[in-house]
Amino acid sequence: MYDKNNVFAKIVRNEIPREAIVENEYALSFYDINPLFERHVLVIPKGEYENLLDFVSNASVEEQGAFWACFKETADKLGVCENFNVLSNAGAEAPFVKQSVFHFHLHFVSGAKKDGIKNILK
Repeated sequence: MYDKNNVFAKIVRNEIPREAIVENEYALSFYDINPLFERHVLVIPKGEYENLLDFVSNASVEEQGAFWACFKETADKLGVCENFNVLSNAGAEAPFVKQSVFHFHLHFVSGAKKDGIKNILK
């Protein structure tokens, strides 16, 4: 069951400040507060979806289109249209990185790893 008080839900409602990069009616992107890479951005839908499968199964075509448009515009604004990684965690027991915020989001990363960060994907 979706937790309406998770940190991303609060960000969507503007209860927690964020540095938005791109925002449209259904999605937004902003900088991760604990970046692991030189550029580490989160892209989230504004709707209440727990993970990627929930989003693709239940979001309207309009929401999904706006989400991917936000993703593309974010890449354009950051100047990162190649040489990047995208990660989406699903579940508290996900094998590489466990999901800690149960609101669907993509980690969009590029550039050098931050000092002191170990490689989580071996």
